[in-house]
Amino acid sequence: MALDPQAKAVLDQMEKAGGPPINELTVDEARQASAALAAMQDSPEPVAGVEDRTLPGPGGDIPVRIYTPAGKEPLPVLLYFHGGGWVLGDIEASDPLCRTLANNTGCIIISVDYRLAPEHPFPAAVDDAYYATQWVAANSAGFGGDPSRIAVCGDSAGGNLTAVVCQIARDRGEPVIRFQLLIYPATDAACDTPSYGENGDGYFLTKAAMQWFWRHYLKNNADRNHPHASPLRASNFSGLPPALVITAEFDPLRDEGEQYAERMRAAGTPVQLTRYDGMIHGFFAMSGVIDRGKTAIRQSAEALRTAFHMSMPVPK
Repeated sequence: MALDPQAKAVLDQMEKAGGPPINELTVDEARQASAALAAMQDSPEPVAGVEDRTLPGPGGDIPVRIYTPAGKEPLPVLLYFHGGGWVLGDIEASDPLCRTLANNTGCIIISVDYRLAPEHPFPAAVDDAYYATQWVAANSAGFGGDPSRIAVCGDSAGGNLTAVVCQIARDRGEPVIRFQLLIYPATDAACDTPSYGENGDGYFLTKAAMQWFWRHYLKNNADRNHPHASPLRASNFSGLPPALVITAEFDPLRDEGEQYAERMRAAGTPVQLTRYDGMIHGFFAMSGVIDRGKTAIRQSAEALRTAFHMSMPVPK
C-alpha cells in the first residue's frame, strides 16, 4: 500500500526540521533530539492515580511510575517497557502513552525506567525488566493489582525486552505472565531482513540508526547471538504467553517482528499478528498526529481485556 497521508506528513515535518540523522549524533545529542517526539503523542490524560516509586533491582533501585485507572480493585497489571533503542527514552517521555493505555485497558500500568546503554550495556536493561516483572508479580496486591493477571508490553526496544522477559520467565518458572503485547519489536541484531532493504532509509527509523543502537547496546559482537539480546535466535518458542504482535508496513523491523510471531505460532503459542499497512515505525506512540495509532491502542486494549476476561467497554 501507499504511505499513509498522516505518516507522510510526519516524515515531511521531520525532513523540514532538518538536522543530522541520529547515527551521526552523540548519545547526549540523540537524547535531546528524541525528546521532541513526545509532542506527537496525545495530550496527557487524567488518570485516577499516578505514583512514582522505586523497586529493588540487580543494579540498584529501578524507578517506576504506576498509573491506576478508575475501577474496582484488584485490577490487572501491565508492565510497560519503553522504546528508544535501549539508549533513549524514559518515564517522562512515555507518560502520555501510559496514561492513555491505563484509561483504555482498565489495567494498572507500571512504566519501568530500566537502565540505558551505553552507560549500562546489555544485559542491564534485560535484568531490570525481568526483576521489575518479578517484583510486581510478588507485590502487586500492595498497590491494588491482581497477581494472577499480569501482562508485559513494549514498543521497539521495549518490545525486545518484552519478548525476552517472557522467555526468561518461562525458563525460570516465574513469574506467570498471562499475555504479551509486542509493538514493532526488535528481535534480531542482524539487521538483514528484506524489510531493512525496503524501508531502511526515508521512513523515520533507518538501518543506520538501528546499527547505531545495537552498537551502543551490546558489549561485543558475540552478544548479538545471545537470545536475550536477539530473541528471534532462541531455540525454544513454546510455552510462551499468548501474544498480540503489531508491525508497520514501512518499518525496517517489520519482518523480524513478523518472523518472531510466526516462530511462536509454529511452536503452539496463541498469536494474533497485525500489520498496519501504510504505517511507519513509532506510529503507536504518535497517536496525537496519526489516527491509526489510536486504532492500534484500541486493538491492544481489546486484546488485553480478552486475555484478562474484562467486560468494561473500551473508551473511545
